[in-house]
Amino acid sequence: MSLEQALDYIAIGDRIRKHRELSRMTQEQLSESCSLSTGYIGHLERGTRSPSLETLAKISQILHVSLDNLVFGEAEISNNMIKILALTLEDKNPEKVKVFLKTVCALADNIDEI
Repeated sequence: MSLEQALDYIAIGDRIRKHRELSRMTQEQLSESCSLSTGYIGHLERGTRSPSLETLAKISQILHVSLDNLVFGEAEISNNMIKILALTLEDKNPEKVKVFLKTVCALADNIDEI
């Protein structure tokens, strides 16, 4: 499977639109900031064009969203964080890992107070 087949350009476009609207920008404002045409931004948001990495990077910087969030969405980011954490902890002392996980859970339970 090629990368182009693996990427969901409609979902990427939806995320671009969502973050553009959250930033209170019009397609025209985003296009000017990225030095792209308004029509091209519309195509990206509909998923009818495949943006280059450079274009995605520009858009992510302007919209203040991470590139991986823009491309893969938040669920993928969460899955990746869990995988990274699991790989990081797999060679560690099991008792210390339990303490660490209890600490993380306690912090997560009180995250709004931090």
